[in-house]
Amino acid sequence: MELNLPPKVTPRAFERLAEINESADQAQALRIAVEGGGCSGFQYEIKLDMPSEDDLVLEQDGQKVVVDSVSLPFLTNAVIDFTEELIGARFVIENPNATSSCGCGTSFSM
Repeated sequence: MELNLPPKVTPRAFERLAEINESADQAQALRIAVEGGGCSGFQYEIKLDMPSEDDLVLEQDGQKVVVDSVSLPFLTNAVIDFTEELIGARFVIENPNATSSCGCGTSFSM
């Protein structure tokens, strides 16, 4: 039986968030949310935000990644990473719950 675990954040993702926050006036958390829409039914929203009361907070070295309670079930056992490729550098989500995803990696279905 597979356990329902909260998402994991890679050290590389936390490092990139620290770099972003170094140049900002006020350090913010990286918010990972799941919304309806996109070409596959659901899409990720990744943005800088302040933590809310009902958020799951994943923290390392003072950097925070937050997930709201509505999005959390969609991100069970997911891995939040940062990648640098020819198409650009971005935060990516490896989600074992997604049955299919689009080419851009921001939309998925379950």
